[in-house]
Amino acid sequence: MAVWDIKERYDIVRSQFKKDRGIFGGGGNSTVIDYIKISSTGHAADFGDMTIAKGVRNSGASSTRGVYGGKYPSTAIDSIEIDSLGNAVDFGDLTSAREYFGASSNNTRAVYGGGDPGGGAQDTIDYVTIATFGNAIDFGNLSSGRHGMQDMPSSKTKGFFCGGGPTRVNIIETITFASLGNAVDFGDMTGAYYRMSGRSSNTRAFLGSIKTPSNTNQIDYFDTASAGDASDFGNLSVTRAYVGALSNNVRGLFGGGYDPSATNVIDYITIASTGNATDFGDMTTARYAPSGVSGSHGGIGDEKFVQRPSVTYMNGSGRALFSGGSPSSISIEYFTIPVPGKSIDFGDLSTGARGEPGQASSSTRACFSGGASSSNIIDYVTIASRGNAADFGNKTNGVAYSSGLGNDTRGLYGGGTGTVDVIDYITIASIGNATDFGNLSAGRLYLSSCASTTRGVFGGGYSSGNVNIIEYVTIGSTGNTTDFGDLSAARRSLGGGSSSVRGLFGGGMAGSAVNTIDYITIASAGDDTDFGDLTVTRENVNAGTNSLRCVFFAGHTGAYRDIMDYVTIASTGDATDFGDLSFIRGYNSSSSGTSDSHGGLL
Repeated sequence: MAVWDIKERYDIVRSQFKKDRGIFGGGGNSTVIDYIKISSTGHAADFGDMTIAKGVRNSGASSTRGVYGGKYPSTAIDSIEIDSLGNAVDFGDLTSAREYFGASSNNTRAVYGGGDPGGGAQDTIDYVTIATFGNAIDFGNLSSGRHGMQDMPSSKTKGFFCGGGPTRVNIIETITFASLGNAVDFGDMTGAYYRMSGRSSNTRAFLGSIKTPSNTNQIDYFDTASAGDASDFGNLSVTRAYVGALSNNVRGLFGGGYDPSATNVIDYITIASTGNATDFGDMTTARYAPSGVSGSHGGIGDEKFVQRPSVTYMNGSGRALFSGGSPSSISIEYFTIPVPGKSIDFGDLSTGARGEPGQASSSTRACFSGGASSSNIIDYVTIASRGNAADFGNKTNGVAYSSGLGNDTRGLYGGGTGTVDVIDYITIASIGNATDFGNLSAGRLYLSSCASTTRGVFGGGYSSGNVNIIEYVTIGSTGNTTDFGDLSAARRSLGGGSSSVRGLFGGGMAGSAVNTIDYITIASAGDDTDFGDLTVTRENVNAGTNSLRCVFFAGHTGAYRDIMDYVTIASTGDATDFGDLSFIRGYNSSSSGTSDSHGGLL
């Protein structure tokens, strides 16, 4: 087994301790389940469906599984696997049929407290062991019968039940997950509230969407380690009740709600601070009382995972990076080209969510350029060190949808919004502003690229229509492009990548989406040749390569996709499944040169 295979196995294990998917399920008599990436911003995407449309189905989760409790008159508990996409399956049943109960969990148990059994209020607490399908078991009782609770916070050892009705109370009660028994007093909310929802980091709980009885935008918080009262945190971005809530150890999110009708709003807070919530994006449908789960909430704990020296990153081992995308995202992610698997979080862009930056890299540094129609930002990361990007300099223009390529010395960015023909370049090792390189043969956006150590090639794109142009530059000089040949069809939004010998173009839009993969020999001008087909027909494709393998990822087929597939560059044939991105996305323009071992480096 090669060293980078060991590293990939390590990353897969490590990723279990840094999950970033949040899921909102059900609500408003809906079966809809949708998901988001917690550390980013953007609209939710479809995950699957509940087994039945039964409105308020409050939930708990381990690091891998979410369990949604019943809604009167149903006792059904549904189960989903957080890292997958698909419909919920039957898990078991609650001990009694009820709704508007509170739900809290750690990595082992989900505990459901209180609720409305079709009239009145119960003090019942029951629980399930999340890893084992089966019916709920009696846990104990709340101090009094109450309902009007939804998603509730937790620590690694404690679950909390806060507020409630029918006569509004300010109670915060707690249970110890490992020990059956009744809830005990912990403290008080800032007021007598019900129908609020909240989650937690590993040290702080938050609750929002508080009804008093009128709907408010109030958010409360308290520290989970020591008994005490809640304090004011700030306000939701939109006043509403019946929200769902989820969290990781940094952010808390609120989704959906009602005031005076169902809404699709998602907003977020940074749990460790205080202040008002910020808009995140939208759910796929407007609904009230969805329930939120994640594999990284406060009940999972802040697991420490120290990287072993034997599996440290090796330069040139095949790390590919990508950032932004559609929907716009702040995230930078990576995958290891030699080993199929999922993409993993690397860090964040320096200035918030951006659309589709042009991307180029040397063997040690990756640079991300533009990404919004008025953005001239260039930022960079060191490929060996996970973390957030830092400012590099500015482009000569502010564009999105440019394509990047490079060698170990220079990064080039061509085209972009406004169908510009500008090509800029940077010296990757030296922080500073970009310099004019030359021009494309015609202005266009949605183009792709590939490179050898000396030659950069731009292919396809959109001007007044799709184009079949392939043209090239000599990376070490400056000047305008020279005609290389033609694509097999005029198309845009195709993925491009290369070894130092052969360039590939995959997918794209040619009137409709295509699955075509074509190739060129970079040193020899001429038209492209059929290589094979992608596993899924799609446009908005990007690619990452080393000297042997090209991985095509992302795309759009009526909706953005998390697809990754790959080919062996030196052969021909159809692509093979590689794995999945951690979040759906697409790229109208592809940048070939964002790995530590792409064709421009070898």
